[in-house]
Amino acid sequence: MIKARNRQILVNEIEKHFSLDSHVKEAFLSVDREVFVPNEFRHLAYKLDALPLAASQWISSPLTVAKMTQHLELKDVDSVLEIGCGSGYQAAILSKIVHRVFTIERIDTLLKGAKIRFKELNLNNILARFDDGQRGWKQYAPYDRILLSATTQKVPDILFEQLKDGGILIAPIEQSSNYHIITRYYKYNNHITSEAIEPARFVPILDGTQK
Repeated sequence: MIKARNRQILVNEIEKHFSLDSHVKEAFLSVDREVFVPNEFRHLAYKLDALPLAASQWISSPLTVAKMTQHLELKDVDSVLEIGCGSGYQAAILSKIVHRVFTIERIDTLLKGAKIRFKELNLNNILARFDDGQRGWKQYAPYDRILLSATTQKVPDILFEQLKDGGILIAPIEQSSNYHIITRYYKYNNHITSEAIEPARFVPILDGTQK
């Protein structure tokens, strides 16, 4: 009961700033964020704070996760590819809405922790990979949706190639070192269009992998 109440408190906090679609709300009500944050920050798990992880990474604010999730327009979507798994919270939220989630993490320690959480929570529709996410995951392409959970100056062409025609890609695009814009891309007839949604702050995408 305490955990359910905490999840409801979190949803209430999010909705003070951003109105959630019903399927996104249900996803947040079914995932305990405290599982995905370091033990020393669990008392802050149901607040709207971004929190530090290992390897100089961060778990995004739940408000940001909610916005990124809803901007993907996930109703009746089969597959999502996430670039930047982190602790796994965003992937867990996605897994409650879509049939299949594919998530890539370049930092091995973070990925191992996320995989343990997915198993403990019986999130069996998430498949996780250790790799440089900028290469995507060709084996299961094309994807209905692609989400970048880290900022980049330019979305790699290979990710657009792995996006299904009619699909949506969301990415925070770096305008300057301290200014990022959440941008939504649409793919129709192999043509890419985009729209800027709102400012945000994310860690940057980095090349290669880290053991």
